[in-house]
Amino acid sequence: MSSEYRYTTDGGIAVIRRQTEITYENATEHLIDALDRTKGVLLSSSYEFPGRYSRWDMGFSTPPLEITGRERGFAIRALNDRGRVLLPVIEKILSDHHHIDGLTNGDDGIYGFVGKAAAWFPEEHRSQQPSLFSVVRAIRDLFAHKGEERLGLYGAFGYDIALHFEQISLTQDRSRDHKDVHLYLPDQIITVDHASKVATLFEYDFIAPDGRSTAGLERIAQDHPPSHGANTAVENDMIDGEYAAVVDETKPRFARGELFEVVPSRVFRTECKTAPSEIFRRLKRRNPAPYGFLINLGDGEHLIGASPEMYVRVTGQRVETCPISGTIARGRDAIEDAENIRTLLNSAKEESELTMCTDVDRNDKARVCKPGSIRILGRRQIEMYSRLIHTVDHVEGRLRDGFDALDAFLTHCWAVTVTGAPKRAAMKHIETVERSPRAWYGGAIGAVLCNGDLNTGLTLRTVRLKQGIAEVRAGATLLFDSESAAEEAETVLKASAMIDAVTRDAKDEAMIDPTVSGVGKRVLLIDHEDSFVQNLASYIRATGAETLTLRPGFPDEAFDDFKPDLVFLSPGPGRPDDYGLRQSIERALAAGLPVFGVCLGLQGIVEFFGGSLGQLDTPMHGKPSKVKLDQFDPLFDGLPDEIVVGRYHSLFADLATLPADLKVTARSSDGVVMGIRHQSLPISAVQFHPESLLTLQGDVGMRMIANLLRNPMGTLPGKVETLDNDKDETTTIKAA
Repeated sequence: MSSEYRYTTDGGIAVIRRQTEITYENATEHLIDALDRTKGVLLSSSYEFPGRYSRWDMGFSTPPLEITGRERGFAIRALNDRGRVLLPVIEKILSDHHHIDGLTNGDDGIYGFVGKAAAWFPEEHRSQQPSLFSVVRAIRDLFAHKGEERLGLYGAFGYDIALHFEQISLTQDRSRDHKDVHLYLPDQIITVDHASKVATLFEYDFIAPDGRSTAGLERIAQDHPPSHGANTAVENDMIDGEYAAVVDETKPRFARGELFEVVPSRVFRTECKTAPSEIFRRLKRRNPAPYGFLINLGDGEHLIGASPEMYVRVTGQRVETCPISGTIARGRDAIEDAENIRTLLNSAKEESELTMCTDVDRNDKARVCKPGSIRILGRRQIEMYSRLIHTVDHVEGRLRDGFDALDAFLTHCWAVTVTGAPKRAAMKHIETVERSPRAWYGGAIGAVLCNGDLNTGLTLRTVRLKQGIAEVRAGATLLFDSESAAEEAETVLKASAMIDAVTRDAKDEAMIDPTVSGVGKRVLLIDHEDSFVQNLASYIRATGAETLTLRPGFPDEAFDDFKPDLVFLSPGPGRPDDYGLRQSIERALAAGLPVFGVCLGLQGIVEFFGGSLGQLDTPMHGKPSKVKLDQFDPLFDGLPDEIVVGRYHSLFADLATLPADLKVTARSSDGVVMGIRHQSLPISAVQFHPESLLTLQGDVGMRMIANLLRNPMGTLPGKVETLDNDKDETTTIKAA
């Protein structure tokens, strides 16, 4: 389905926009491949947060125009004949612009300089002083139209924009090809709305006031492949311990009140022969983020990223930011995640970091937003990414009359989360202590739209590919109470997901089954009317074992018909005698089958061999406990010495009456028997619940079941270390 819309921009350019619905599935796949060798941009949000982020894609290749700039100099180049149509009208508006200090025209470009800012001016007008953004604003306004939500200038903004904005002297040498701005004006854009599963191609033709038109002109692009093969030694810009030294050198400045917080960064480098498209796909799979991007800047340079942080988003008069500060590693599972989130939220240091960031962010907005309009919409909210958990604030304001989206962009230059506070002092410090210029890191990527809106993400978690080298830069927020080694470790952790995307092949991503240890085996699960039996059955089936679940009292023929390799005694309420566990164990042993019990199953085994049960003073129902394991028991093969488990019981094995044939293989921190194994028969059991979510940490419950099915007879090695029945220390016995 296609439609056509015609309008005239505020600058007098007639526009014909055609939109065609295209196939949703894999709508951007050909674009991702094209960006390996063709200039262009893909912005991709693969992260959802209610009221903040949704999943969408927007991108293009083969743009007709590009705008680049460094300090005061700029170039506007036509990349094909379609771009050449637009150069004369752009030249006219720039030649009349009071911020432009001279223009030079060529067949394929316009080159010029922006005038210097006045020596003195009100701070309220800093964002409207002459700068490269004078050029960006002029071109945006030339194509401006309130009803156009997609056409705009897309690309990257470098970190040095802030240094020019704040007039900070540069002390590090910039490379000859360094850029502060690199933007494209597209004439075809693919958009994908993942919520509605709709993909659309927008195509534009432009008719200049002089009558020249792009209609009928072919979209042609030069080849700009990535460069493979580094010509220089590939080295990080800091050796081990050097970042920690920067932390220690910075602390006295906090003590003197010169800085409140600062975010120095470092660079990790590695050779790269992987296509930019493949790195982007890996990142999208492994590290979903609200600001994913793949940008071909030409001359063998690509930016590929998965940024978690909004820089500035402007919709109408509404200005939004989402400062991120406060970081902790993801756990191995949901249980560890919960513990880490609790640690993060209880950290006074992490709270102070975010508080300072948000106070500075509010100050930035106060320059251009209406008094009383600045509000905190969300405070210390949790956002979770592939390897990190962050605390995030959500802040909004409303633009004052006389200010627009570019003023909002510039007044936040750059976010305190990548600079520090006071911001100007922090940026001066960063220029001094960092070992190399930041280039694109700490800047922004995104779109300056022709309807006046703006959507940008901070250039974080980014791979910069250039001359066959992948660069990943990462920093940490330093405070007076920072621990130098911990801050250095944080930079390594932040960079790890990006390095992983460069170096780890997609074939290594395939999910490995927790085990195939049960394939070809059959398990008879006796259900003692517990509410967790099906969870246990699912764990058993996950090993590949065939599982039959029966209630007590089933006929003996079940053993002959099903031919199990293991009898599994489930948990259950009440006492073992309520379910005839003695008879079940006798039937299993008569058939020569190994027996494993959980909770009530352990209690039934203890009573079967002559032991007795006690009753806890306080029931342990849905409670976690730390349990020390016998490292030589095959059930616990590969598990740590101590684990956290979930308990659901009131009865327990009385250690004083435990038969000598039953050895303790696990014990809780409060001294209760948590595991047993018979010395000569293939019988073992645990008191805790392997299937409980409280036993998820490290996936230890599933790993136990896998070990059980791998070795249902419980064959022991030549020596078995067990927890002695009468003493806390261990003793060594010979295997039966």
